[in-house]
Amino acid sequence: MHAITCSEPGGPEVLQWTKVADPTPGPGEVIIDVAATAVNRADLLQRQGNYPPPPGASEILGLECSGTISSVGAAISLDHIGEKVTALLSGGGYAEKVAVPFGQVMPIPPGTGLIEAAALPEVVCTVWSNLDLVANISEGEWLLIHGGGSGIGTMAIQLGRALGARVAVTAGSAEKLERCAALGAEVLINYKDQDFVEVIKDETGGRGANVILDNMGAAYLDRNVTALARDGRLVVIGMQGGTTAELNLSTLLRKNATVHATSLRGRPGSEKAAICRQVERTVWPWISAGVIRPVIDRVLPLKDAAYAHGLLADGQTTGKVVLSV
Repeated sequence: MHAITCSEPGGPEVLQWTKVADPTPGPGEVIIDVAATAVNRADLLQRQGNYPPPPGASEILGLECSGTISSVGAAISLDHIGEKVTALLSGGGYAEKVAVPFGQVMPIPPGTGLIEAAALPEVVCTVWSNLDLVANISEGEWLLIHGGGSGIGTMAIQLGRALGARVAVTAGSAEKLERCAALGAEVLINYKDQDFVEVIKDETGGRGANVILDNMGAAYLDRNVTALARDGRLVVIGMQGGTTAELNLSTLLRKNATVHATSLRGRPGSEKAAICRQVERTVWPWISAGVIRPVIDRVLPLKDAAYAHGLLADGQTTGKVVLSV
């Protein structure tokens, strides 16, 4: 088969379309003939040499895919061959075929095509696990999402609204904020010329955000804690703003607030499988009903992965970039 591989750590130019060995399914795994995959920030970090895959995972980039099951490993019924599916991966999505534990495979939501389905697993599983399982967000609470125009952000707006939250977002352009508003965000903050702490305090009558979903990490840590309401929950899922910062524990204590830092990729397979089952039961019906939809900026051929990485790095996209095989 062919796949996108990295000749060495570096910029998008190190991504190459090369011939590699076909994967074989281990016990409890299936092989998916990939129809499409999608680009995530983690892919850019791995390409740069800053985010190695978990032990035993494929070195090939790609954390999600859609396609057709073409073969199965031991303990998996042959009846699954031919099923159209989408999957949460630890790696390997930028390829014509990928091996994946069957527990991380999900049926495509009814009414959803293979291209749309490729944009779902990573963002839906990430957002659902953090908003529901970690933050336990409740109806009527305020949710502040940093990077509202990203793939994670556009999904978090919709899932937050579906869970009954009121949503505020930060983004870097009027165009992205308009897209966020169309998805259900009530409070729109341009981080280039507005202070999100002041805005969220004003909009909530001085209380602050009950939950903050943060992709920036160190750069926003102090201001995020300041922006939290009493009993607030800060959930850090990205480190675009660095990894090290000073944390004012007295502010956390005074607010009875908590800080969580989570990663989906490094979780045990059993935890990923459990999240996938919850997503199937809860989120897939919303997608089929049109309550939630993947936001896709554009679809490119997999061979154009380097160009796709450049778009994402430059902040030129809203929602997901999908790579078709």
